[in-house]
Amino acid sequence: MTTPTGVPDDAYWQRPDPNSAAPAGEPEKPTPQHAPTYPGPPRTPPPSANWRPPTIASPPPPRSMPTQDMDALDDSEGSARTVTYGVGLVAGAIALILLCLLCARFLF
Repeated sequence: MTTPTGVPDDAYWQRPDPNSAAPAGEPEKPTPQHAPTYPGPPRTPPPSANWRPPTIASPPPPRSMPTQDMDALDDSEGSARTVTYGVGLVAGAIALILLCLLCARFLF
């Protein structure tokens, strides 16, 4: 249910009388009250001339990177590959032994 607005609720939606010669006018609308105008946000003062920190015009050149020993890198990669393959082979062998034991248990 709505609150009354000053106009009967059904008067706006009723059809005009077909016998009437003049069309029915719109119901009166309430006059709007004068709304206060919004003047906008207050203006901010401009920043001072020294608000930015001092900047360095030219940064120093970057340092040089240390040289890489390619032979030592190849040796360490090879030993890491050997350890990885060794751990994989041991894990695979243990998994194969456990699988054979499990299958033997079910068959016998």
